[in-house]
Amino acid sequence: MEQSVPQKEADPIKLFWWNKRPNFGDDLSHGVVAHVSGRPVVWAKPVRADLFAIGSIMSFVSRGALGRGSPVKPFVWGSGCLEPLAPDFVGSVQTPKTVRGPITAALLNLRDVNFGDPGILASRVYPRTEAQDDVIGIVPHHSEVEDPNIVALVVSDPRFRLIDTRRPADVVCAEIAGCARIFSSSLHGLIVADSYGVANHWFTLNEIHRKPGLKFYDYATGIERALPSPLSVGEIAKLATNEPPGSLAYQNGIEQSQSNLLESFSTIPQETELYHA
Repeated sequence: MEQSVPQKEADPIKLFWWNKRPNFGDDLSHGVVAHVSGRPVVWAKPVRADLFAIGSIMSFVSRGALGRGSPVKPFVWGSGCLEPLAPDFVGSVQTPKTVRGPITAALLNLRDVNFGDPGILASRVYPRTEAQDDVIGIVPHHSEVEDPNIVALVVSDPRFRLIDTRRPADVVCAEIAGCARIFSSSLHGLIVADSYGVANHWFTLNEIHRKPGLKFYDYATGIERALPSPLSVGEIAKLATNEPPGSLAYQNGIEQSQSNLLESFSTIPQETELYHA
């Protein structure tokens, strides 16, 4: 007779992710955590969260950790900074083993940490099920999907496919995995493409953040990826025509990042209350 799982092991992990607008990068957070942990995952306010993962959410980590009024410290797994923060909250969280990249580590004065964005595990959560097509995916930031410049670019070449980042993570990941090449103004468009080994380029359209490049270079340096300055929308068509296909030169960095994340997650039962809530 099959034994039931003890209730404490089946309790959901309380995870914070940014959910103000539909965005596959944030949606990916609970999918990855559920896959790696083998447990259900529910959204929680920062002051109630057990865990923080995908996103430039260290400001939420800071407010949540300092305002929770509980001796239980949350766990940070691959999160990143979008701008400098006073690092005084770090003592209120479990000592991070993995953050998104070295810029985040430097901004928070963290030492002896590894690097990795949990989105790099997308290909393990949602394995590729179909062969890649000879199409070029255009992956705009969720705020830019309907921008006239994006619409005009996509209709300019039959090889271009608009990938709407406002949809669920499994749908967007499958479309990225099926492309021969990706151009993205969404950080997680690049990260997910890296996860599937799809060649990709960063482009910019609008100044979405006050320091728009910080999170891109944080991630890229963490996997030892040389990231050129972003393309303009007008440069995409020329590069899409002239660039030969090839493997990712920084594949070793991707694999190291994946190992860092999996290894650091495996320490959670020993270090936190996460598995004993």
